[in-house]
Amino acid sequence: MTNLPREIVSNDLILGNICPNIVQMLIADKRSENTKKAYERDLTHFSRTMLNGDPTPERISTFLTLEQFEAFQLVMSYKAMMLENGLSEATVNRRLAAVRSLVNLARRTGHCSYDLKDVTGEKNKAYRDTSGITVKQMKAMLDVPKDVIAKDIRDFAILRILWENALRRSEVVKLNVADFNAEDRTLAILGKGRGSQKEKISISEKVAEAVLKWLSVRGDVQPNEPLFIALDRATKGSKRITGEGLAQMIATIGKQAGISKKVTPHMIRHTSITAALEATNGNVSAVQKLSRHAKVETVMIYDDNRTDKQKEVTTLLADLF
Repeated sequence: MTNLPREIVSNDLILGNICPNIVQMLIADKRSENTKKAYERDLTHFSRTMLNGDPTPERISTFLTLEQFEAFQLVMSYKAMMLENGLSEATVNRRLAAVRSLVNLARRTGHCSYDLKDVTGEKNKAYRDTSGITVKQMKAMLDVPKDVIAKDIRDFAILRILWENALRRSEVVKLNVADFNAEDRTLAILGKGRGSQKEKISISEKVAEAVLKWLSVRGDVQPNEPLFIALDRATKGSKRITGEGLAQMIATIGKQAGISKKVTPHMIRHTSITAALEATNGNVSAVQKLSRHAKVETVMIYDDNRTDKQKEVTTLLADLF
């Protein structure tokens, strides 16, 4: 139930003091479709939980015209409710961040007089699980496509790119034909958090050969066409493979390779980063170039999980007695 003062709701609606659709302005400002959907879900949850309905301009306007203490009290009540319901720290923090972003945008556009900087999130340890599959299992997945039909050739090329370059799912599906340079052996990828600026990464001769083989079975293609297209029966023409389609492809190949757990593209990324750390004897700085993480500390989490120093020290203590 909302803590929103009833008299404020009434006054706002009577005066017709309705600000523009700040929610849609905020969502439109995000580049990633996944980010847009996440903000929409989180702000809808906040509005339905605390404002008694969907985030209409009227309801959001009412929220944004509260006094500082009233707004703080309302959002803190929202946080307390989520924690009482047993939601994870990551979910609580993400939803609070969405509400803070909404308020910040409203302040910048002159539709709100308060801030929520004192509404803090819960401490959350990121990347707790960096396990993927084993290198042996990855090899088994690469052996599944039999180089017989176009789908096999496409799938093999995607698998090699995911494995050798630790790419994210979104980075693979956004690739265009022009992003592949066979002569220089590079791919121009649209990385996470990089805006519209593409960055070139080096690829191996094996990846280049796999992509060239795929393009040869594609036939005539234009530079602005997607590099990897959907090949299922329901898809007509040269439509770009979707993130969901890629995830389903990886899960199917993982099952065919005899892997009991469901394999995802991000699990392959985890495997690649961990294997790279193993191959470089823990050269975190070098592997950061592969993973393209903004912070080296993130790669260090992978290395800590790989070496399991806690287990090593625990064993030393156990051996003392």
